[in-house]
Amino acid sequence: METFTWVRLLIKGLTKQTSTIGQCISATVIENGMPILWGHTGTQLTDLPIENGVVNPDPWHFLHRLTLYRLMIAATDPYMGTMGPNPTDSPMWGLPLELAWMLTSGRLADPTAETTCGHQTGDTMCISTKSFWGCANYFVSAMPFLSAAQQGLMGPEIQVQLQIPVGVQDYCTTYADCSASFPDAMSKWDAFFKDLVTPADPTLPENERKDAVLGLFWAAQSSSIRSSSGCNARRNLFSSTELSFSNSWLNSAEYVAAARFQSNLENSVRFITPLPSRILLEGDVAPNIPDLSETENHILQIFNWMQSIDSLLAGRLVPTWQNAMCSVRTREEGRKMLENLLLDSTYATSSFLSIVTGMALSC
Repeated sequence: METFTWVRLLIKGLTKQTSTIGQCISATVIENGMPILWGHTGTQLTDLPIENGVVNPDPWHFLHRLTLYRLMIAATDPYMGTMGPNPTDSPMWGLPLELAWMLTSGRLADPTAETTCGHQTGDTMCISTKSFWGCANYFVSAMPFLSAAQQGLMGPEIQVQLQIPVGVQDYCTTYADCSASFPDAMSKWDAFFKDLVTPADPTLPENERKDAVLGLFWAAQSSSIRSSSGCNARRNLFSSTELSFSNSWLNSAEYVAAARFQSNLENSVRFITPLPSRILLEGDVAPNIPDLSETENHILQIFNWMQSIDSLLAGRLVPTWQNAMCSVRTREEGRKMLENLLLDSTYATSSFLSIVTGMALSC
């Protein structure tokens, strides 16, 4: 059986496993210790299409987009020593795992069903340009890859031109194009990759160096996510419940970014697996969604609680949290608090709010 056909059958099975009513199985994002379908990605730049000497990947094909992540992780690994001794300690591992969750939960498919892109009845490896999730993820996959190539991490003088479907115009496809359209995000990715290779302050103690690298990484990722605001209109193609969840998902990035979460493979699996394993529908009300697991219901309930508190505080919860994350010590405490809040159903939400307020006042 051809590899591509085998991959299509595998992903159909994974998608069915995570979305069948009544099974209560959390999202599948990992197999054999790696992101799903990792073994079917390219391991070197020449595994991607090349035309007239220009690398020409198709970021609207799941395996191509996953390959971009694999190449970036491999290229940056030699500079990630402060992250830890394991080969999966790089914070970049969270990105392919998040993409894997989007795939198996059905969020990369055409939400209008006008095409079979991403659906089990069509090309399961297709990422729809109409999907909010596929669009938002483009900004944290294609753009950092273009920056990494520009900074020489893929080799000397590598040129990249990303493919784009016929008739689609609202995505940048080259380093120059993305830099002109989204200068803040691209400059922050440039700063991250440059500092990895040549640290601005090589004398920093290891824990502070680690914190600095994570700070640059999350600054770039946060700017990319904010740059994806052009994707927001696509959220209206989903249910109001899914739309609300997508808003909470975007806000959650502000919390983890401020805490400089080390999104290595192990940590990311723990935080991504509880995310809803299917697209949310009208009438889904956590914590009582019967075909979602207890952990999925819990994290949705917490997301809803945080959104409600933020509304009551007139949008001040995120800035308060960001103010509280003012030092290496408070960021360490913040990461632990997020873990307790999102993963421990016995953790009191009132404790979270009072502690954050106190931390912000002490900064």
